[in-house]
Amino acid sequence: MSTSGYYEWLGRPEPLRELRNKELTKMIRQIHADSRGSYGSPRVHAELTLGLGEEVNRKRVERLMRVAGLQGVYRRKGRRNLVNQATEEDLVQRRFDVEAPDRLWLTDITEHPTGEGKTYCATVMDAYSRRVIGWSIDARQDTDLVVNALAMAVARRKPDAHSTILHSDHGTQYTSWAFGKRLRDADLLGSMGTVGDCYDNAMMESFWGTMQLELLDAKIWKTREELANAIFEWIECWYNPYRRHSSIGMHSPVTFEALYRPSDTAE
Repeated sequence: MSTSGYYEWLGRPEPLRELRNKELTKMIRQIHADSRGSYGSPRVHAELTLGLGEEVNRKRVERLMRVAGLQGVYRRKGRRNLVNQATEEDLVQRRFDVEAPDRLWLTDITEHPTGEGKTYCATVMDAYSRRVIGWSIDARQDTDLVVNALAMAVARRKPDAHSTILHSDHGTQYTSWAFGKRLRDADLLGSMGTVGDCYDNAMMESFWGTMQLELLDAKIWKTREELANAIFEWIECWYNPYRRHSSIGMHSPVTFEALYRPSDTAE
């Protein structure tokens, strides 16, 4: 017998707390579904309180999710690319906290198998908001892949000359002459971390881990086109505008940038 059926049998109204739990569980299920099953209790709680204006504590959300059989996804270890000799010094030194957009951009490449072979994705991320501002997807992991991602970022943001650092690892694509020229043409300041040290681009590693969990490992991809379309939709229609991040106050990247005011960093 259900809880509501039990109280109906007793001839009593269902307690307000039970009614509230039902209401919250319905909202929790919807939030969890909208996140493609990726949100655990911290982000579900943030969506309830910050997004929907509900008053509920996190422990209650944890309990209701447990009763409903809902949970988030968990991270696995990442991957590394082939590396080459550095062509830029490390201007970041693992200091990823910046005070404004377009002060520090991060870039990296990941890969994932499909029924037709591997698909490669390069992205450029703004370290301030965690927003992906440039991306490129291809069947080959070549210089064009990273140059095209950078070109999208520059076209979208139009940063002031010599005001933006672009930080990467020592992948052969990033040490290429063509990428270096595109960097100089855009008046960006190049930066590279230590060879083989994942912590020197930890924010990008975290992003790839999130995409791996929430998208790439969600199914077996038959074609490169299917995966490419899914990556585009995940970045532009979910991650940038809606996905909440604990590191930026449980806001999405787009919302966090909208909250920025130049006076925030004025002396």
